[in-house]
This record gives sequence, C-alpha cells and structure tokens, in this order.
Amino acid sequence: MRKVAIFLLVLLGLLIFEKVIESVSDDNWKTAKRNSAGIAPDPQDYSEAVFQIYAARAYSWKSYFATHTWIAVKEQDAPHYSVYQVLGYYAFFDKPVLSIHDDIPDRYWFNNLPNIIYDKRGPEAVQLIKELKDLVPYYPYQQTYFMWPGPNSNTFVAWVARNIVNLNVELPNTAIGKDFIGDEFFAATPSGTGYQISFFGVFGILVGKAEGVEINIAGLVFGFDPMDLQIKLPMLGEVNLL
Repeated sequence: MRKVAIFLLVLLGLLIFEKVIESVSDDNWKTAKRNSAGIAPDPQDYSEAVFQIYAARAYSWKSYFATHTWIAVKEQDAPHYSVYQVLGYYAFFDKPVLSIHDDIPDRYWFNNLPNIIYDKRGPEAVQLIKELKDLVPYYPYQQTYFMWPGPNSNTFVAWVARNIVNLNVELPNTAIGKDFIGDEFFAATPSGTGYQISFFGVFGILVGKAEGVEINIAGLVFGFDPMDLQIKLPMLGEVNLL
C-alpha cells in the first residue's frame, strides 16, 4: 500500500511538473478566452447600481489548486463597469499590482468560466460602491505580490470583505491567499460571521457561520460547512454531501 501511495504521489508530481513546463514554454495566454461570460447585467439595459464579486480557476497549472477573485461594480446609470483586482504580473514591471479599470466585469479568466459569488444591486450596491472607493486607497499591499501564501488577488478581496461591515462574502476555500492577514495573527473571517487565526497564510484555522470550519495547511484548505452540508477539499473545492 505504501508503495502504491508513493507511486501515485510521484505520478501526480510528474503531471504537475509537465503542466508547469507546458505553461511556461508556450504562449497560450495570448489566445486564451477573455470575452464576457454573459452573466453580468448589461449596463445598456440595466440602470441600477451593481456590486459583484467573481471567482474563476487560476490560469494554467495553477488552476489545479487555486482560484482568482475580483470585484466588479457599476454605479447608478453608469454605461460601464469598473473592475478592481490584483494582477501579479504588474509586479514584473514595477507597477502597483492593484488594478482599477473600466472593463468587462465577467471575463473568462484565461479560458476559465467565472462564477458570481456575491451580487448586490440597487441602493445596497450604491452604498457598497461608495465604501469600496473610500477604502481601496488604504490597501496595504499595493506594491507587493506573492502567489503563495500571499498577498495576492485573493488577499485583496478578503481584505475588502473584512473592512466593509455589510459585505459578508464567503470566499472559496481554493482562494489561496484569502487567509493572509499580514503580521497579525487574529482577524474576522471575510464573511464577518466568525474569526480566524492565521500564521502568514501558511497555517491557521477559521470558524464562521458562513464558512463553517476550515483548516489551512501550507495554503491548502480542508473544511466542513454544516450549514450548506459541504466538505471542503484542496483542488476540488466545495463538495456537496447531498
């Protein structure tokens, strides 16, 4: 049995290594799908304010482990959306990694279909947008990016969620970096429904009404959500029990 386990681990390692080499050696990112998924309200037809948070599997080999999250907002009567996200490749050009641009809100993330994990509209969205715009200049890692354990794109969205009282968003357990809370070791959960202890995003435990119980080991999150009857597994994400 031990030999079988070792063989499977080696095989998994070789497959991941192959994907890493493949992703580095080709330029598929240039032709990857980045158009709208057609799930956000069209600003030409929808006048009310919109505040949404999206999640999609990360690009290339990282998709096996992680998701990328971002915030898209449309103000009342605005003809376009503004997208707030952290983009790690900006760091290679010594640019701030926090990106705020008018953009398509529901783009495929390099071939990966996005999902809406938070959606508010109307007066609630108006207030959330105002708080977001006031808050974002204070994001502490605008010049810093580390894919693991953070700060990264998920660190930013989690930081916003913790600092806007009525946001209450549950981030996927595959959003590696959401548990990075800097040199602090204790914080509210992103949903605001519980608390967590985290050691630089590498190890920690989280307990919240929305998230359930999560254990972070080297950035990989295992957990159980009794409210939604889900188990949470690295790579697989949330798995429904019913």
